[in-house]
Amino acid sequence: MPHFYLNRFLTLLTFIIFVGLSSACQQQPREHHDSFIVFGTIINVTLLDVDDKTAEKSFRHIREDLAIMHRVWHVWEPGSLMRINSLLPYKTEFSASPAVLDVVHVAKDLAIKSNHLFNPAIGKLIALWGFHSHKQPGIQPSDKEIQKLVKQNPTLENISIDGVRINNSNAAVKIDLGGIAKGVAIDRLLSYLKQQGIHNALIDTGGDLKVIGKHGNRPWKVAIRDPRFKGQSKADKKDSIVALLDLNDNEAAFTSGDYERYFKSKENKDKDKDKHFHHIIDPRTGYPAIGTQSVTVLHENAATADAAATALFIAGPKQWVEIAKAMSIKYVLLIDESGKLHISSAMQKRLKLEQAREIVERVSL
Repeated sequence: MPHFYLNRFLTLLTFIIFVGLSSACQQQPREHHDSFIVFGTIINVTLLDVDDKTAEKSFRHIREDLAIMHRVWHVWEPGSLMRINSLLPYKTEFSASPAVLDVVHVAKDLAIKSNHLFNPAIGKLIALWGFHSHKQPGIQPSDKEIQKLVKQNPTLENISIDGVRINNSNAAVKIDLGGIAKGVAIDRLLSYLKQQGIHNALIDTGGDLKVIGKHGNRPWKVAIRDPRFKGQSKADKKDSIVALLDLNDNEAAFTSGDYERYFKSKENKDKDKDKHFHHIIDPRTGYPAIGTQSVTVLHENAATADAAATALFIAGPKQWVEIAKAMSIKYVLLIDESGKLHISSAMQKRLKLEQAREIVERVSL
């Protein structure tokens, strides 16, 4: 019987640390907070230096927008994306929601740049592994089923869009926007906040986040967490942090990790022989990507950071440099399967390492 773990709220790789100001005589910035569950995770919004009325209006708008995005972009709940996926196998032109097509345009461009390691067209593979459900996934699919879908090689290049009309040439295509939806949402919501005259804010979607402005008289601070950290108590918190960094204005930090959603399937009675199957599927093999524990990416565009974190996780230690350059990513921290660090020179300048980890690769991107 496989065991399924969904530890969004307990084992986030990236989380926000609000540090006290250095002097008691300094005033804390006025903050407003709101939290809600969308995209299967807790979303935290922090606004600084705004009045109560503006904060209340902004939170209401964000809640309403996120509810619409969730309904329109969700891959296995009734909505616009589900309708599109139900019609794609017929390989005939049909009209589709602009709210979905706009995201598909962005996703297609990023998929091509990543050499389709970020591949939102492999929804059927992800569903085959059991990750298109609120229930725990089943056991490992058969290799025959996996290879059948891999050989069909679905990509977003199989899809053509003309206005609100969409056509598909590959019946294996099923669109899953899970690798970019949070990034697109954050970009849009922060753009709205700027239009409202809000200059200092943070939106954190389950550990993936973007900021504008500062947190008072200092930058927003982020901690990158050890993906193998098992402790739960406050006393364990120090050991959970790999590195700290400051985020600049209009900068996003996104992480992909093999610990966020996964199940373990026992091959025999020996618990140590359990296989760990996470949700980041390598479209080249049809199996969960190997060689990487986590990847953290910084970029001014949250959608790009979101897609790149997935692509670089799949690229792994051997190919991450090539894909980062192709996607114009300058800030990368990759933790490989042995816990060693692969890092871009620009990212290393930004990080303050909190653990004694070996850096085995340092690259100028």
